[in-house]
Amino acid sequence: MKYNFLKPFLSASSKSVITFTRATCSKVSYIQGQSPHKNIREYFYYIDHQGMLFLDDARMKNFTSCFKDKDFLVFFFKRIRLNNTSRYESSFPYVSLCGRERNYIRCDDVPIVYTHIINNDGQDIFCYGHAGDLMFNNFLPEKLFMDPETGRMYHPCHKTAGSIGLVASKLAIQLSKQLKFENGEDKPPTHFFWKDVFHTLDTSWYFLKKQEMAEKN
Repeated sequence: MKYNFLKPFLSASSKSVITFTRATCSKVSYIQGQSPHKNIREYFYYIDHQGMLFLDDARMKNFTSCFKDKDFLVFFFKRIRLNNTSRYESSFPYVSLCGRERNYIRCDDVPIVYTHIINNDGQDIFCYGHAGDLMFNNFLPEKLFMDPETGRMYHPCHKTAGSIGLVASKLAIQLSKQLKFENGEDKPPTHFFWKDVFHTLDTSWYFLKKQEMAEKN
């Protein structure tokens, strides 16, 4: 599937870029649309902590410059995988493959950022990707985790995208009002009150995944 409406963005970005990546504390050089091999094109993207998608070299990263077409967002986010291409793996740890196009992705945190919760046929779902209710995972209230050091809140996501999803700050603030810290506020929360049910939080999934990632690195 080809998205011709991207051409104005890409033509403006088709220059050599040297950018600093926080993940690796190093510089990386690329040209949007470069072709390292025959029939292969490479593009570079950035996902911020609110889950908005940008061209990585966009000078201004705000609501005006982010991608908004829902069909494109679904197409892009559904294909996000860990970057195992042997190219830019440390600087752009995720990739969305589209035929002969490789869309490398770096993030402020993680690529899946939950923005709102809705009820779908009796099941609460966690929506992500700024595409309305077109992309989601089941909301599991007992799996919420808040990092006491950063204040960021996480929830499981699909394995192909790294298993850890971030809760957007505006929603996290709302949900945090229902958290209980029985071990002290300098420790992760222990309980979460949701729809008249007091859930004991199971945060083992988060630490297990973090351990797996550390062992791979």
